[in-house]
Amino acid sequence: MKKHQQPTNTKRRGFLKKTAAAVALSLGATLLGFGTATAAVGEPEKEDLKFGFIKLTDMAPLAIAYEKGYFEDEGLYVTLEAQANWKVLLDGVIDGQLDGAHMLAGQPLAATIGFGTKAHIVTPFSMDLNGNGITVSNEVWAEMKKNIPKQADGKPVHPIKADYLKPVVDKYKAEGKPFKMGMVFPVSTHNYELRYWLAAGGIHPGYYAPHKGDIAGTLQADALLSVTPPPQMPSTLEAGTIYGYCVGEPWNQQAVFKGIGVPVITDYEIWKDNPEKVFGMTKEFTEKYPNTTVRIVKAMIRAAKWLDENNNANRPEAVKILSQPNYVGADYKVIANSMTGTFEYEKGDKREVPDFNVFFRYNATYPYYSDAVWYLSQMRRWGQISDAKPDSWYMDMAKKVYRPDIYAIAAKELIAEGKLKASEFPDFATETGFKPPQTEFIDGITFDGTKPNDYLKQFPIGLKGDDKL
Repeated sequence: MKKHQQPTNTKRRGFLKKTAAAVALSLGATLLGFGTATAAVGEPEKEDLKFGFIKLTDMAPLAIAYEKGYFEDEGLYVTLEAQANWKVLLDGVIDGQLDGAHMLAGQPLAATIGFGTKAHIVTPFSMDLNGNGITVSNEVWAEMKKNIPKQADGKPVHPIKADYLKPVVDKYKAEGKPFKMGMVFPVSTHNYELRYWLAAGGIHPGYYAPHKGDIAGTLQADALLSVTPPPQMPSTLEAGTIYGYCVGEPWNQQAVFKGIGVPVITDYEIWKDNPEKVFGMTKEFTEKYPNTTVRIVKAMIRAAKWLDENNNANRPEAVKILSQPNYVGADYKVIANSMTGTFEYEKGDKREVPDFNVFFRYNATYPYYSDAVWYLSQMRRWGQISDAKPDSWYMDMAKKVYRPDIYAIAAKELIAEGKLKASEFPDFATETGFKPPQTEFIDGITFDGTKPNDYLKQFPIGLKGDDKL
């Protein structure tokens, strides 16, 4: 296994530089800007790069692009550095200490619209689909279980809805005890998925009111949601500070291994093939270093393809890499429990979930505008966007942040090089950036990314129309 910090290899760099220059020259074009269709991407304007990540299995495309030499193939010399939490990571990208990072999908959107830190962050690459779960403490599970229908073998019928948690939350409220749950960040997928699941079961997860200076997100709440960094979720649950949480892997499976909690549902069951993390950079970086940006995306597309190749055949090797302390640092068995196509709920109840982690299938790497619109709709639903916005505003924000134009250049380069096939990507000539209406949500509500306000009107719990707290 190679060392985490890549050494400078000047001979190799010189060769790559000459090769890139020769290719660009022979094809008669270099990338001068993202609006231009080009025959070849020029050599990188910036070679030495530092990328941040949080210790979660879905940082895998970064680890694989590094370990398999895909970054080096693009003339990029990358250092990967774990960050303490999502805020530190975002600040590092904004102030230039990091050139890019594994990010929560909500982070570039929130920063660009000015919720929290204001900065124009873009994403040309979606890192994965699915990958999260909701875990409750053993005590809460024992109460929930009484309400859940059983299969013939005595195991619970899945998916487990929050309807079965509601009597437990109601009991806590009646006794004057707040029902506390953890999520990883106010604009995280985990926050929105946990809220979605709770609200679908009639449990109000609370509102934000930034115009009043209230960013706790607990107004009118039946369940109180607060921030806990992912690796600290199990210990916080074990201490009794929270009664459940929503987090990415391996921190749900860790609760099973430690015997301190039970994962009750995966995000795959809340919203089938939901978009998860993204790779974020400042808009300024992409404009200053366009060739470098495209080359980063090329390397990560190849890594994503490797991760899903041959029905996940490479996953055991990926788990071995991720279990290193400089990446995720959890035990091989804990990471493998979900990463290799299974998911363990209650101890001993392991079920097949082949798409729990998706990195390339189903156009997972393509930055769809409709994904951005869904996140913005949830920000509006829970009050992080205080005022009503027209549908056109959602479209404009999605297009400011999500950059399928950059992605398309990278993909076409890989096709031209024979590394991937055109059939493995969307049809760039006709792709609109909007997925067809999506129906596979736990509450049966359909999401059409072109009509966010109509979508919000369908929810019994949540802000809609001209509502303002």
